Amino acid sequence: MRAAATVVVFLTLAAPASAQSAVSVRTFALGSVQRMAAGQTFDAEMESSVQPFWGAGGQVVIGDRAYFEVTLSRFKRTGQRAFVFDNQIFPLGIPVTARITPLELVGGVRFRKGAVITPYAGGGVGWYGYTEESPSSDSTENVDTSHAGFVLHGGAEFAVQKWLAVAADVQYTHVTGILGGGGVSAQLGEDDLGGVAVRFRLVFVLTR
Repeated sequence: MRAAATVVVFLTLAAPASAQSAVSVRTFALGSVQRMAAGQTFDAEMESSVQPFWGAGGQVVIGDRAYFEVTLSRFKRTGQRAFVFDNQIFPLGIPVTARITPLELVGGVRFRKGAVITPYAGGGVGWYGYTEESPSSDSTENVDTSHAGFVLHGGAEFAVQKWLAVAADVQYTHVTGILGGGGVSAQLGEDDLGGVAVRFRLVFVLTR
């Protein structure tokens, strides 16, 4: 968490004082695919280590250089419980629904002021809610928890119109303290709910 905060401060200070005048307010819709760090766990219960997230957020750009944004996204999928024996994974046929709800706060720098294609990079922190429920389970077997993590991303934005842009980036998240307490994730020794995601955003410029 301290490392992520250091990145945010560094990137913010990297923006020159002359770029602190104009402020642009934006909103965006988000779709991403993430290769989960707990790949074996998601392979066992959700049949794939790559999972989709959908969301939206808001962004403030200062002087077309520094930016700050908040993103709320969600993953939901139903699979089945499993257990591990002698390094083999056995599905149990018991439905289980997992939900992940990330709330992420990021600051960063845009590297080409006023360009049609603008590279950017940023870092920050997030709060990640996780639930896991089965219809046949009691409350002690279900999971409802949350934990903080950190975020790093980098990509590029393409200006389509004055009021519209599209962006693509790669984001890394690291979130320990949620998985690994029991079930398949504990048996497989996986405790990171983060991963590496390819994200696509449709950006609407509200003010310039």
